[in-house]
Amino acid sequence: MIKLNCIIVDDEYPAIEELKYFIQNFSSMKILGEFTDGIEALQFLDKNYVNAVFLDINMPKIDGIALGRIIDKFNKKINIVFITAYREYAAEAFEIEAFDYLLKPFSKERIISTLNRLEKSASEEPTVNRIALWEKNKMVVIDIKDVTYCEANERDTIVYTQKNKYIAKMSISKFYKKLPSDIFFKTHRSYIVNINEIIEIIPWFNSTYIVKVKGSDFEIPVSRNNINDFKHIMCI
Repeated sequence: MIKLNCIIVDDEYPAIEELKYFIQNFSSMKILGEFTDGIEALQFLDKNYVNAVFLDINMPKIDGIALGRIIDKFNKKINIVFITAYREYAAEAFEIEAFDYLLKPFSKERIISTLNRLEKSASEEPTVNRIALWEKNKMVVIDIKDVTYCEANERDTIVYTQKNKYIAKMSISKFYKKLPSDIFFKTHRSYIVNINEIIEIIPWFNSTYIVKVKGSDFEIPVSRNNINDFKHIMCI
């Protein structure tokens, strides 16, 4: 079983303690942080990667729905589990593809079921070796390791190799979800890079970077939102 990391964001300490009990006793997940303030949680996520966020809705400074939207925009691979007493926000929660929506007071069986599904979804994530992409009016199948970088193009994604370029007929965010996370990194809202293909990292303004990959002179930006994760991955 793949071990996951998570944080808890709730402004009520008893709720945090209850959730901690279930996570620690009925899953293998590691809790990296507990926050009663959504702004502090965002600051933590800016510098650390987690697999899941357990998120209350009624909180000071920034409510849970707004925070969930920011997290979803920041990294769509983070699973958001809303835990709240408010039933009426469920539709908004699932608009941002929340993993689950639990109503307080939740039952032991319900929270354990959610924890089990989180870990099962991680262990069942498929290993992608080959992928079908469009080249003009036909589809070709290429090795995923041959992809050097990807670029958003309205509703499609342009996929580059050292010799050719192809089209994936889906948004870059959706395409990113299909790629193995140990190889590909989303440097910017419009770009994904194969970290094994990076040959140059060039310091840029505002303490960010430009990267270049094999077979291309194109300069791929690393956004400020992703800089800390990028530096960690590249041991900078």
